[in-house]
Amino acid sequence: MNEQGKSQGQKLFDELKYESKNGWDVITDEEKRQVFNFNEAYKDFLDKGKTERECIQEIIKLAQDQGFKSLEEVRKSKKGLNRGDKIYVVNKAKAIILAVIGEKGLKEGVNIVGAHLDAPRLDLKQNPVYEDSGMVLLKTHYYGGIKKYQWTTLPLAIHGVVVKSDGTSVNIVIGEDKDDPIFCITDLLPHLAQEQMEKKMKEGITGEGLNVLFGSIPFQDDKVKEKIKLNILKLLNEKYGMKEEDFVSAELEVVPAFKARDVGLDRSMIGGYGQDDRVCSYTALRAILELDIPQKTAVCLLVDKEEIGSMGNTGMQSKFFENVLAEMCELTTGQYNDLILRKTLSNSKCLSADVGAAVDPNYEGVQDKKNAPYFNKGIVITKYTGARGKAGASDAHAEFVGEIRRLFNRNNIVWQTGELGKVDQGGGGTIAQFVANLGIDVVDCGVALLSMHAPLEIASKLDVYMAYKGYYAFFTA
Repeated sequence: MNEQGKSQGQKLFDELKYESKNGWDVITDEEKRQVFNFNEAYKDFLDKGKTERECIQEIIKLAQDQGFKSLEEVRKSKKGLNRGDKIYVVNKAKAIILAVIGEKGLKEGVNIVGAHLDAPRLDLKQNPVYEDSGMVLLKTHYYGGIKKYQWTTLPLAIHGVVVKSDGTSVNIVIGEDKDDPIFCITDLLPHLAQEQMEKKMKEGITGEGLNVLFGSIPFQDDKVKEKIKLNILKLLNEKYGMKEEDFVSAELEVVPAFKARDVGLDRSMIGGYGQDDRVCSYTALRAILELDIPQKTAVCLLVDKEEIGSMGNTGMQSKFFENVLAEMCELTTGQYNDLILRKTLSNSKCLSADVGAAVDPNYEGVQDKKNAPYFNKGIVITKYTGARGKAGASDAHAEFVGEIRRLFNRNNIVWQTGELGKVDQGGGGTIAQFVANLGIDVVDCGVALLSMHAPLEIASKLDVYMAYKGYYAFFTA
């Protein structure tokens, strides 16, 4: 029906109602090409960064290519920080801050997009290697919230760092090259799984049962009790110079061995490991890398440990962000006192860039469909997080939500609102609560996923691109 054929009431309803739109219906053909091009680079980032350390290495490389310098280099130059300067600071190889100094002084506030680089995974225990039933296996401890059964019978890789007894370290990546071996966690055959199948899903596979199959050939010496373990230790020693005690000072992560791939016959989606929350980390990174000189200083804050409560000196509850901001205050003004830092914090604004849960037609009963995010409807504004009665929530002020809404509308960014599930279904939190505790206006704003926290998570390419556009608009506001 055309506009002339509509009734007065229908016209009024169309004018007053709110309805989120499918982004593919409203963007231009040129922007569709940009969506697909952007996501090719994003898939490459996912493949290169399967751990926090690997993400940091790739981020530094991309930042340096765009003229960013380390804060340490700025300190040594004794020139201070000036408008247009681009800097980065790394925290223990697991968290990073990137900033572009703006036209206005820091006391007027900075625009922050904060995300996290860690993802659910399996960590090797400090004494992981054991021999049993003619095989060698590795004991693990899962990191973050996972469904344990999803990690069995998958091709797995091992990534990480080993610090040896002499203090030297060696990086390890096994399972990604086409000629590498892979690893796996076995499961019961259906013929013998009657008891297992009668258990609750969370009990069918136990945490202590997530042991990685690692080898089965014995060392040729009948006097050795654990001959297969010896052969494995020998191989590790020959290739990496390791001894078994070196596992004590190692951080080795077991992750899926597959690469990020297009999903769907129309290639409209991406399937890959670690998209919670590297999808928001990458889009925020790309946004700040492409800045010229913003009005307010732009800060991209990518932290660790969000999946286990943001604790530790690389998480959002640490002093890393405050310490770097304090030094930036000194380097831009030539002086420092606590009042300057506190004014900077109270005048700052932040998008907590974390993922949401898109409506899944296979499991739609867990969502309030009128207040849930959908694929292809753009970046998701989540006013509040938390669980059930908003416990542990960060609840953004209406004024700030309105500001972000207007910003997105002005910049033709496809956006929607959404929350994480029905009121009594569950919930979750992000780094927003810790940012808010610093006195900063903050709202959650990110990409909705399917199969969140699974080894293979799914994102809409359009939503990924709209997150990048939204973060760029925020940085330049």
